[in-house]
Amino acid sequence: MRTRPRFVDTGNPALAVECPRCGLLTPRFLPYCKNCSFALWPDRATAGAAFEAWQHADPARALARPYDMELPAPPPREIVDYEERAHRLGIHLFPSSSYPFVICVGFLFLGLAAVPFSGVVRIVLLVLGLVVFLVGVIGWVVLEDVRMYEDVVSHDAPVPDAGHEVAGHPAEEQRH
Repeated sequence: MRTRPRFVDTGNPALAVECPRCGLLTPRFLPYCKNCSFALWPDRATAGAAFEAWQHADPARALARPYDMELPAPPPREIVDYEERAHRLGIHLFPSSSYPFVICVGFLFLGLAAVPFSGVVRIVLLVLGLVVFLVGVIGWVVLEDVRMYEDVVSHDAPVPDAGHEVAGHPAEEQRH
């Protein structure tokens, strides 16, 4: 019978080894062979310490687990363009803007105009609130919104055929 290891070869990238008793592949860092229960390591603490030493030897092994037979593939990075997807589905996204704050300041002045101050102060607050509010709405809806959806707003675009597109949605999205 062969002796069990008390050290780990950190240069060996394999996660699976052949069991000395049954000869089948088994996870390298489990204390026992999964096939025949042969003790691969003296105890669990030694197997765990060996796995940690092996794992810290190479950053590519960070996702490995003791019961894996091979290194796991890195998780795929799926990049989704939510703005394009929302536009394709007909969902209107508002652009990131500072105009909502301007609109809120306009509402503040309009609200202050409702407080029982003297007549001149209330009229000044009302006019100031309306001007600030309208600047915010026009800036947000007319200026920034048009910039975000230039292809939808352009008046030079050809008129879509009624059979292919309904309410601005492509034909493939109209099926229920």
